[in-house]
Amino acid sequence: MKNTSLILSIIALVAVGALGIISLTGNGGGKKAAAAEGEGASALTSGAIVYFNMDKVLENYDMANDLRSVVQTKVQGITDEVTRRGNKLQADYNTFQDKINRGLITSSTAQVQSQDLQSRQEKFNTFAAQKQREIEEEQAVMQNQILEAIRTYVEKYNAGKNYSMIIATQSVSGAPGSLTAPVVQADSTLDVTDEILAGLNDEYIKTKSTTTNP
Repeated sequence: MKNTSLILSIIALVAVGALGIISLTGNGGGKKAAAAEGEGASALTSGAIVYFNMDKVLENYDMANDLRSVVQTKVQGITDEVTRRGNKLQADYNTFQDKINRGLITSSTAQVQSQDLQSRQEKFNTFAAQKQREIEEEQAVMQNQILEAIRTYVEKYNAGKNYSMIIATQSVSGAPGSLTAPVVQADSTLDVTDEILAGLNDEYIKTKSTTTNP
């Protein structure tokens, strides 16, 4: 039977997957008010090429924050269950090994218990792998929902602006103030981040209000 290290490594793998749930939605930790900058964006003419900072939008978009909270709760439940089962299996294995070392069970009994533990570990491996896939699916669905909401709003936003192009830019390293791509440097008047972020949050508030008060 593959023992302690295997069980613990599976638990750790699921936990790492759980940490990845935040990857799309910034650092988390509550809402941050969007700074009032780039006032010149409203004066841009039709046909202009503009950009918005996706990092800032994902960090301050209320829908992203709410979805992250919901998904983190689900993932925590999944991780806790995998950990609970893994710890129980580990404890039973340790007890079994201790009985063998102290000569408290016969070889025939040890063989039966060993086979049972082996079967349980195989089932646990399958269970942990399934839960890891569930975590990945939760993350993917959350990402798709957020990105679709942003895409839909930007399309609606540009219907009234008629810009030639709207580019989304993000930090290359993920660290604040780092190099961004695909826009490395541009006139700040072309930055429509705050307009898009404000519009996204307004739309989300309306959607929540409609859902809550039909």
